[in-house]
Amino acid sequence: MSNPVSPDGATRNPAASSSATNGAPTKSSSGLIPTNTVTTKDGLTVRVRIEPTLAVDDVIRQLCINLKIKDPPGVFALRDDTDELVTNDNLRQKIKGKVNLKLVNAPAIEAAEIVEKLAAKDARLGLTLTALRKYIKEEQFANEFLNRDGLRELIGVISYSHGNTLAYALTAMQNLMELDHGWADLSESFILKIVQILASEQSLINVCRPATAILKKLVEANPASAPGPQIPSSSKAPPTPAPGSVYRYGFEAVFEQMRKEKRMLETVVSRLGSADTTMALYSMMLINSLMAHATDARWEEFMGALERLNVHKAVIGLMSSHTIEDLTSCILDYQANVVRATYRRKMTMVEPDIDPSHANALAFVWSKSKVHEELEATGGVRKWRQIGFDTEDISQEFHEVGVLGLQCLVALVSKDPDYFAKIVQEQLSRPEERRCPIAKASNEVVDLLSEHWAIFGSYSAATTFQPFFLNFEKVHGLATQFFLRMWNESGASRGDFSRVVALARSQVKEALRKENVRPWHEVEREFLESEYRAVRDRQMKELEMEDDVMSKVPIRNLRAKLYKDSLEFVRQQRIHCLLQGAWFMNAIPLATNIPRDTMRKPTMPWRFMRLDNGLKYLHYMDSQVKFVVRSGLEDLPDRIDISLISEVATGNCAAFPNILREQGEVSYSPTSQLQASPLSFALLTAGGGLLAAQIAPDKSRWADWTDGLNMLRRDGGHVASQETEMFVQALTEIGLKIRLLSESILVLLNLTMFTNHFIRSFGRQSRDPQWDCCRSSPD
Repeated sequence: MSNPVSPDGATRNPAASSSATNGAPTKSSSGLIPTNTVTTKDGLTVRVRIEPTLAVDDVIRQLCINLKIKDPPGVFALRDDTDELVTNDNLRQKIKGKVNLKLVNAPAIEAAEIVEKLAAKDARLGLTLTALRKYIKEEQFANEFLNRDGLRELIGVISYSHGNTLAYALTAMQNLMELDHGWADLSESFILKIVQILASEQSLINVCRPATAILKKLVEANPASAPGPQIPSSSKAPPTPAPGSVYRYGFEAVFEQMRKEKRMLETVVSRLGSADTTMALYSMMLINSLMAHATDARWEEFMGALERLNVHKAVIGLMSSHTIEDLTSCILDYQANVVRATYRRKMTMVEPDIDPSHANALAFVWSKSKVHEELEATGGVRKWRQIGFDTEDISQEFHEVGVLGLQCLVALVSKDPDYFAKIVQEQLSRPEERRCPIAKASNEVVDLLSEHWAIFGSYSAATTFQPFFLNFEKVHGLATQFFLRMWNESGASRGDFSRVVALARSQVKEALRKENVRPWHEVEREFLESEYRAVRDRQMKELEMEDDVMSKVPIRNLRAKLYKDSLEFVRQQRIHCLLQGAWFMNAIPLATNIPRDTMRKPTMPWRFMRLDNGLKYLHYMDSQVKFVVRSGLEDLPDRIDISLISEVATGNCAAFPNILREQGEVSYSPTSQLQASPLSFALLTAGGGLLAAQIAPDKSRWADWTDGLNMLRRDGGHVASQETEMFVQALTEIGLKIRLLSESILVLLNLTMFTNHFIRSFGRQSRDPQWDCCRSSPD
């Protein structure tokens, strides 16, 4: 029986490992066995042929026997030239790729040595942490490290170190937290330490990167995100994590420590304006994570803090910057989070009898109107009707726009209280029929803007920057002023309210067109200076192309419902494409924010990827050629954890040019000569680490996968392709027309049935003598 690990020869010169072998290749069950080079710790280099079906432990044992190594095989492991650990999962790939291997210390030995060096805190601490941040990504090493109480030693280093040493320690901690176990007992003091690091304006970029990623991971590790079955809990309390689960932190745990460091959030927001794109990127990612996972108990407090710090203004500044290529995905994520927050406010009822903040906001509006309550002859009080509501039931008046409508009204009053009081008094001086219902108009404008920006649910289909949307309250103020001006210039009366609404809708569409490229002053001019006649003429032309019935409130509500349904349908369709799988070209990212040590050049040009049925892992394999892949996951040995995907960056990767295949190897030209493909995408972790970089074969496949992966993310993500955005809009309009057509057919059928019934009844009655007068006379 032949030796499954056959040495071809040995040399003390490592360079000799690339020379051709003289022995004839042996055969395995799968064909010819390639020759690999193995270098021992003593510098001995041998060429061996390894049977691909062997386990790694068996390969090491055979090497120890053949090389007459006295130490037990259990203290050794195999690594490749990049120090990646050889495992049973990747051994076959390493053999096939003729990768140079090294016989090194086993993870257990490495872990014991590193923990000992961390405890010693000697001058070699930097080198120790450099090795740790690399090895800690490997589960075998991480488990040994944790078993030796290495986490406590690492946290100790983080607590007292600074500068590059702190950066290395934080990166090691970040890499450890990519595992789903081992960090379930992090203390509040540790979280506070990370918060304090980010709050310090003196923190270096390489310190802020991993610290931000750690805090983001803690925010996302909430009990509700835990995979698998959960221990039952009361309906109001959050789910209880299983023993040992790392899903026990979440927004509450992090925000509680943030409240102790008042300047933390302010410092993070200020970094959005940093000249360093990477610093802005990581700050943006943390803000997005906090927004996406804010709990009901702290939601108002946190969102209020962001508003006070004027985050919208900082993000708008990033939109107009010329160096935002790496930030595009994060900015779109932020927009999507704001859409969700805006929708939540729109759906939150105004309840002044229950919520003191609502009562205070309404009291502010009333006091600034400088109007007094009036008693009616019926004994009722005339209060809210004086500023433009239809009734005194304030909760019902805000039913369609919720707290969003109340906030916009408060912002309108706050901008110029004297102007608000003036227009209220002016309207009250007119006959009741000619008064413009200011408060009702304000709510109608909120509804128009919500319709324009598709604020219909928890998803956002916007694929371009929307700086005017982030200025929602300012646009609302301008549009409400426009509404009032159109009312006055057209001489409208109460029965003309819907006509003025139609003018406002037309102007909103006109003024906010091409939002991602238009300057703000043009929007102001459109609302403040457009003449009534020009607006009316344009609106009439629009009515010629669109039935007026489409602008009615019931139709708009139906469109909103269908939009949500269409977006969910597209989401399911995109995920179905991921479940089917597809071939992609391997690529190299060109983005500057991706750490170079996370980039691994693939040895093969093609990659097939497929999502598992549990929607938790993206399984894949690399190949020299494309072929028909069987259903299932048996042929896809490698996988990417979906929970690690923090960003799907698009259009920033390039194919490897000038691929030369000589003796089974692949070489690449310098990255400076590469150009990004518009069909490329990169999957990044919270710390900017690269999980995958691919180029899609066509635009349709690119849209399916980028949007599908975004929709799978825990924070919801954003739509990346205009194709998906247009698809959602088309489905909405088709669904709306089908629904209206069905209703019309139903009405027609009912009318026909009624007519037939009437004719039959009339026929019976016409035979009665008393119906003689209904018969036609001979004349």
